[in-house]
Formats: sequence, structure tokens, C-alpha cells
Amino acid sequence: QVQVVESGGGSVQAGGSLRLSCAVSGYNYNDKCMGWFRQAPGKEREPVARIFGRDVSTYYVDSVKGRFTISRDNAKNMLYLQMKSLKPEDTAVYYCAAEVGTWACSGWSFTYWGQGTQVTVSS
Repeated sequence: QVQVVESGGGSVQAGGSLRLSCAVSGYNYNDKCMGWFRQAPGKEREPVARIFGRDVSTYYVDSVKGRFTISRDNAKNMLYLQMKSLKPEDTAVYYCAAEVGTWACSGWSFTYWGQGTQVTVSS
């Protein structure tokens, strides 16, 4: 059974940085797509970034380009999201997600989800 567990959330002032981590267990192959989503209070969950396990292809939504960096460590089955220049509007619960057994990473459909980790950015 694939399990996804996030960690690393917290509170930071605007302009600060945080790094989120995500442990993906139960599937040790690289043919998986992994992504980060977030859900702000009163809003729908939205995608943030995704990365494919077989190569270095990544995708970011416009609102985080240049500030967030997604990366993965296949040997450790870990996914990361380095967030810099954080803004109050980045405040949300951040979710890690994974799709396994895939030859591509071109959409935002994921089967396995973590419980989320809170990120709060104060002005």
C-alpha cells in the first residue's frame, strides 16, 4: 500500500523560507509522478508543482514560479518543496500527492494523498 506523509510546515514571516518534505512509501520504483497542492481557508485545493520520478521534468503554477522549487530523492523515496520569498497568500495546508506506475507526468490527477501540513505566512 502506497503511503504519503508530509512534514516541515510551520509559521514564517513574509519573505521567509520553508522546506516541506514528503515521504512516499510502498512503491520503490521511479515511474511515479509526485506533486504538491495547497488549500487556503475558504478556497478549493489547487496545484502548486509536480515532478516526474524518471527525469528532471518539473512544472509550476504561475503564482509560485521563481519562488518554489520541487525536487525528489529517488533513493530515499522523498519529495521536497523549497519555498522562498513567502507571501501571506501562500498560507494554506500543503498536500503531497503521488501517482505510481505512470510513464508520464502531465496532469494533476493523483491517487495517493498525504494528510497535509500547515504553512502560515504572516505579514
